[in-house]
Amino acid sequence: MAKKIAVVLDNYFEDVEYTSPVEALKNEGHDITVIGKETGTVKGKSEDTEVTVDRAINDIKPEDFDALLIPGGFSPDMLRGDEEGRFGEFTKHFVQNEKPVFAICHGPQLLIDTDLLKGKKLTSFLSVRKDLENAGATVVDESVVVSDNIVTSRTPDDLEDFNRESVNLLK
Repeated sequence: MAKKIAVVLDNYFEDVEYTSPVEALKNEGHDITVIGKETGTVKGKSEDTEVTVDRAINDIKPEDFDALLIPGGFSPDMLRGDEEGRFGEFTKHFVQNEKPVFAICHGPQLLIDTDLLKGKKLTSFLSVRKDLENAGATVVDESVVVSDNIVTSRTPDDLEDFNRESVNLLK
């Protein structure tokens, strides 16, 4: 059964951390909606990848989605910079309601804003790990970690494992 997947995205996302998981999810028949600060387009770090933002964060409700994908790069940090905390609250809905969340590389930064990481086992890009620990998570250095409803990975090198476990969690 097709799931509705929200993808939160801003400029300077890691191109392949968006394109590869989205392709894997679409290949399984899932519907993807890209959500940003406003509609329009955002560019990846390479600036070769341009993605259309389908919906602005102010125009959607997390209840309308079954799962959340948070690609890495600088995008998660920029989304955390939203003064109203909309992306943190949006993400919190998924963690709180045990809906699947897929976060790779710097993506787990957005999970910190949920204040719900205590006892969760996660991984991420090296520079994010201490922040996750400070937020109460148990951090490990593995290619993919599945903890309850959350799938995390470290870098683009882990995409095969990340995509596999993300797709499996939706079955």
